[in-house]
Amino acid sequence: MDGGTAAWNRIPLAAVLTAHSVSTAGTSLTLIGVPWFVLETTGSAGRAGVVAFCATLPIVVAALAGGPVIDRIGRRRVAVASDTVCGAAVAAVPLLHHAGVLDFWMLCALMALNGLAHTPGNTARYVLVPDLAEHAGTTLARAASLFDAVSRGARMVGAALAGVLIAAVGAETVLLLDAATFAVSALLVAAGVRGVHAAEPDRTAAPVSPGVYGSELREGYAYLLRHRLLLHVVLMVMFMNGTDQGWNAVLLPVHTEGELGGATDLGLLTAVFGAGGLTGALLYGAVGHRFPRRTVFTVCVVLCGAPRFLVAAVTGTTLPLAVTMALSGVAVGMLNPILTTVTYERVPEELRSRVSGALTAGCELAMPVGGLAAGLLVEAVGVRGALAVMGGVYLLATLSPLVFPAWRTMEKDEPKLHGPGDALSSSGSSRPVPGPSATTRRPSAS
Repeated sequence: MDGGTAAWNRIPLAAVLTAHSVSTAGTSLTLIGVPWFVLETTGSAGRAGVVAFCATLPIVVAALAGGPVIDRIGRRRVAVASDTVCGAAVAAVPLLHHAGVLDFWMLCALMALNGLAHTPGNTARYVLVPDLAEHAGTTLARAASLFDAVSRGARMVGAALAGVLIAAVGAETVLLLDAATFAVSALLVAAGVRGVHAAEPDRTAAPVSPGVYGSELREGYAYLLRHRLLLHVVLMVMFMNGTDQGWNAVLLPVHTEGELGGATDLGLLTAVFGAGGLTGALLYGAVGHRFPRRTVFTVCVVLCGAPRFLVAAVTGTTLPLAVTMALSGVAVGMLNPILTTVTYERVPEELRSRVSGALTAGCELAMPVGGLAAGLLVEAVGVRGALAVMGGVYLLATLSPLVFPAWRTMEKDEPKLHGPGDALSSSGSSRPVPGPSATTRRPSAS
């Protein structure tokens, strides 16, 4: 009986991890398929940047305002609805193009709808992890590492498939396959998380009204603003994510199309980066957690971004960039388990959705600008100049843990803040408070 119960208790966590991996693999198809589709149909790096802007601005809007909604509707329902809308939006692109009626503004609108629906689903799955880890009888650190590992592995597989499929059957087919992955993810969450209390709507919440909604929204942002370490995480990751968006949506596709081997090399490089990320996440889960968090984080965050931009700017061959991206991927893979664990430790369960939404909004605030700026820079100074400028921004952002003292508190398992009076002192410590245990955005660096 106990063995059967234990097995059943692991099903919700396994379902969410599997759904997240399938959805993330599909997102990798979009990440490569949409920019390549734009370059194939328009030949314009500037237009690729405009599409990236339209796809990411709604992500920020959804994160800014969505935290209180997730708990009221229910995390399971939000995740299922999000995947359903995303799948429909992505599928509409190749179908409308095949019918000969897809205008550029329609592509921008569909990608905006995809971005608007994508963030609530990701947030809903993310904030379920601590409850499902306890449900499954595993540790939070292990569950956080697994969550990031499946993300990295899925990105690796999705990117490799995208490169091969684009070369073999075209970007349109890749987008249809992406739509199918969203449908599978929705079914997994709908069936696998049924009956889990933390996934259901919060029946104790006050009736929805502008005043109540605004109060809950402010509560999440107030918590973030009072917590110095989380605030520094958001500011740094905001710049990292902005430059990464420029890299993924414009700079790497344009560089591979112009100087490397086209879509196949784009898929290969993205897959190599994902493989490095998966390796890094697994390494941290196995041995990395034994070392001081701040030391591991500081080294890895400096190595994860700027070297990619530098090597791409000075070389026109695939091998040096592939090696650099593999090593950078390992560094990136170490970051998210640390940031995820720190966030889970410091945010009380009752505020998790609201604070996660605030974290996501802050971390993704620069993403629309990053994609647009990369497209404009390519057209103004060329791809090598754009790589140098954005790589310099990345390097400056990742020096933050070496400069600001708030990062020293990463080593401490600080008590969570609760009321308005529980602000951290200037030393980063706080008075003990009772209570239970998102990139940022979950903070996601890359």
